[in-house]
Amino acid sequence: MSDVGSNSGLRFMLDSAFGPHLEAICHRTAQALAASGFGALLVHSGSPVPIFEDDQPHAFQVNAAFKVWVPLSDLPDSFIYFVPGSRPLLLFHSPPDYWHKPAALPHAYWTRHFDIIPVADREAARKALPVMAAATAYVGDVFPELASWGVTAVNSPELKRRLDFVRATKTPYELICLREASRLGALGHEAAARAFQAGASEFEIELAFLRACGLREQELPYNPIIALNEGGAVLHYQVLETQSPPQRHSLLIDAGAEFAGYASDITRTYSHRDSDFAALIRSMDAMQQTLCGGIHAGVDWRDAHLRAHHLAATVLRDADITSCSPEEAVATGVSSVFLPHGLGHLLGLQVHDVGGLMQSAEGGDIPRPPGHPYLRLTRVLQEGFVVTMEPGIYFNAQLLNAAKGDARGARINWPRVDFFRPFGGIRIEDNLAVTAGGCENLTRDAFHGLRPGFNRVA
Repeated sequence: MSDVGSNSGLRFMLDSAFGPHLEAICHRTAQALAASGFGALLVHSGSPVPIFEDDQPHAFQVNAAFKVWVPLSDLPDSFIYFVPGSRPLLLFHSPPDYWHKPAALPHAYWTRHFDIIPVADREAARKALPVMAAATAYVGDVFPELASWGVTAVNSPELKRRLDFVRATKTPYELICLREASRLGALGHEAAARAFQAGASEFEIELAFLRACGLREQELPYNPIIALNEGGAVLHYQVLETQSPPQRHSLLIDAGAEFAGYASDITRTYSHRDSDFAALIRSMDAMQQTLCGGIHAGVDWRDAHLRAHHLAATVLRDADITSCSPEEAVATGVSSVFLPHGLGHLLGLQVHDVGGLMQSAEGGDIPRPPGHPYLRLTRVLQEGFVVTMEPGIYFNAQLLNAAKGDARGARINWPRVDFFRPFGGIRIEDNLAVTAGGCENLTRDAFHGLRPGFNRVA
């Protein structure tokens, strides 16, 4: 667990904002419990999952339903117990252990808002719980002895849906955390760009990113995507080559940082020396900023996604990569050859935050547009939503080969495609906090804070 808020100004903001944030969480939870027929909530932070036939666990990730209450990202087998109208109780797992260093009881900006009881294990946690209120709902991992704890329901779909739906709207405290996560991410990206320019390998670029963020890999919200050259065509490229390639064409880096449990999700693409690819990056950046400029409360994200396809098709035609109109490229699926993923997603306690397709807290999902199966967000944006804006253009062999074998192939300039294949692809991703009349670009603001008047793009 990192010590959040080491900067005095940041600590003051967190201290001022956390109380109202917790009040909002308590109010939302009380409403969800009442609507679902429950009188209390017990939330588990999660348990380490052992590796098959081994004596060590997989890397631990705390459950987001626990993290929304307290900024603790590395605390297994702990619990929040909440009865509406009462002060929340935190059962803090701190076992006696000479193999590992036990977690120390926290003393931070948020702790005065909770009753905190240290517990050595789950049995001690059960004994420390008060007599549970009638109809207690449990959210979290299921463990063998849970059946004897007296909870009424385990992971009630109705309750979880009501809790997940409202998480899309961020409190002022959550926005402070997301801004700081963006600042840390921007520090990492700046260091990664310098490492790329100096000739570093993918692995060395990741080390530069981690060092600048001040985070270990397991403290990041997701494993960074650091792709040199044609690796940038693989959407979730997972390799970290330890040797630099003989020829350097490009870098695509999709990497974020985490602060107090909240994530940033930032992507940038760089050309090593080629002016043609650098020009294509600039075109994509201009397109992405046009899309950002159209975001405000009331926008249907599906419309923004379809607009992205028309703008991407324009970029492709202007770069002589396709030979058809943008309208024809979208209608025939040519644009999807180069932009196969969704435009963005909700962001917060999780990188791909929950609730992106929900129609309401009561039920129902909003369908994706036909032909766009990977879109993670279909809701109408509301003030307080935080979303990613991440259009891309990729020269992916699998998708291109499929297009070459059907009618789409006649609309693609293959010599031009072959020229760009060694560069992999382009993705530019910012994090946006939606406002009534526009949006706050958390990512561009973070880069600007590092170097006023400058936004790192290409």
